[in-house]
Amino acid sequence: MYTLIVVLHIVVSVALILVILLQTGKGSDIGAVFGGGSSQTLFGSTGPTSFLSKLTAGAAIIFMLTSLFLAYFSGTGGTRSIMKSGAGAPVQTMPSPPASMPAPPAGVPAMPAAPPTK
Repeated sequence: MYTLIVVLHIVVSVALILVILLQTGKGSDIGAVFGGGSSQTLFGSTGPTSFLSKLTAGAAIIFMLTSLFLAYFSGTGGTRSIMKSGAGAPVQTMPSPPASMPAPPAGVPAMPAAPPTK
């Protein structure tokens, strides 16, 4: 179901782009008054305005509905991780110095303990 909505969303977005690019701009109206643009249109002199407007509105509504659907279902999904569930990696701690080590003199920083030998 989710994949079908994603495919529909992509198809509608490409169709919406194409329908918007097919529409004529506002500046072409003055050329159509003198007969310059009406003979070269695909749908006639008044056809594309209403047809492409309705097609644009329909595609925009479908695009918005699929966007809302995808946003809702992508936000409600559980968190996915590549890590296995359970305890995380063990925390490594620095070994404590042996009790037989004497305290350092005043003003001298303590030296870290040597790592244990195997």
